[in-house]
Amino acid sequence: MAVSNNVTSVLNLIALLCSIPIIASGIWLASKPDNECIHWLRWPIVFLGAAVLLVSLAGFIGAYKNKQGLLAVYLVFMALLIVILLVLLVLAFVVTRNSGAYSVTGRGFVEYRLAGYSEWLRDHVTDSGSWARIRVCLAESESCPKLNQEYITADQLFAAGGNLSPIQSGCCKPPTICGYQYINPTTWISPSNMLGDQDCILWNNDQTQLCYNCDSCKAGLLGNLRHEWRKVNVILIIAVIVLIFVYLIACSAFRNAQTEDIFRRK
Repeated sequence: MAVSNNVTSVLNLIALLCSIPIIASGIWLASKPDNECIHWLRWPIVFLGAAVLLVSLAGFIGAYKNKQGLLAVYLVFMALLIVILLVLLVLAFVVTRNSGAYSVTGRGFVEYRLAGYSEWLRDHVTDSGSWARIRVCLAESESCPKLNQEYITADQLFAAGGNLSPIQSGCCKPPTICGYQYINPTTWISPSNMLGDQDCILWNNDQTQLCYNCDSCKAGLLGNLRHEWRKVNVILIIAVIVLIFVYLIACSAFRNAQTEDIFRRK
């Protein structure tokens, strides 16, 4: 096997290894309760990671067996996958740049405003057509029932800080500005400021209703998505940088391998 093909084989093995964290991050995303409720967001990262794995495997076999046609196919499809990953990274960065989180006086947790998030996220995730299905899914999840198990007193809940997820903050309780009195984490009575926010009227102590129709719940869902995708972006950025580096060297090795073949024929 030519030296250039040896180099290409090693590079494809590195690219193949890069697919593992991509697939793992996609599985991690898909396992989150919010992504279980938004089906179109669940698996694209996993599929892309699997595609990188298969294309890298094809490139490895092509280099090892000295199949120039298979190597050419590898280079074309890997370039396409890198472009798709770059587009996904840019889109994820742009749509998760803004945050609707804001601090609340006297509370360790933060609350969320829908207007603080990108218009693209609001249109594609929280529009009226999608939300009817998403709210049912959220109501069936364990996000809110967990609060009743973890917090007993109001002081415990108010000091929860980062332990309260955006979905729990936005969907499982009314906005603080409404002035509801605490009974337990998902039961509140006697609001003192019903006009403070439109969500104050929408709050319902029915455990299947709570604030699932509130804008604060929609904002909480987007807050969860933003937090999770920004974590995944770090992994994707590292993987894409490695893949680009590997691809450029692989292109050079492929050209050298063709040159070696030409000289051998002479």
